[in-house]
Amino acid sequence: MQKIVTNLWYDGNAEEAANFYCSLIPNSRITGITRYSESGMGEPGAVMTVDFELDGQRLTAINGGGEFHYTHAMSLLINCADQQEVDRLWEALLAGGGKEIECGWVTDRYGVHWQVWPAAADALMTGDPAAVDRATKAMLGMKKIDLKTMQDAYNG
Repeated sequence: MQKIVTNLWYDGNAEEAANFYCSLIPNSRITGITRYSESGMGEPGAVMTVDFELDGQRLTAINGGGEFHYTHAMSLLINCADQQEVDRLWEALLAGGGKEIECGWVTDRYGVHWQVWPAAADALMTGDPAAVDRATKAMLGMKKIDLKTMQDAYNG
């Protein structure tokens, strides 16, 4: 059992969002749905929570209302295998009203903040301080991370 489960807040579209996320990440699935009862705070029969897994990571989506909103101070990090996966996920998360932020952060149409990061870029954040500085400066000028540009900067 996963001890810590991220809980995402939605205004009536938790099931739609969970299905969208599951369609983006391989090995993902909806694992359960609970509905509001007559004594609940929502419309009886409406979806209250959706439990789902994104590549084995458990999350819960709750239809809690429109009172609270996300900031990118808290985001979900996707470690991508390569630039192709970065590009695919970036475009999918932008579709339907998402917004680019900076340094690999994007907000999806539901307001959730994601950091879409090529895992190989981790190596560009260590080692020779001058090389790391060049790679970091390159990254700071990006919205979507371009691994080749960061690598070229790192290499000088």
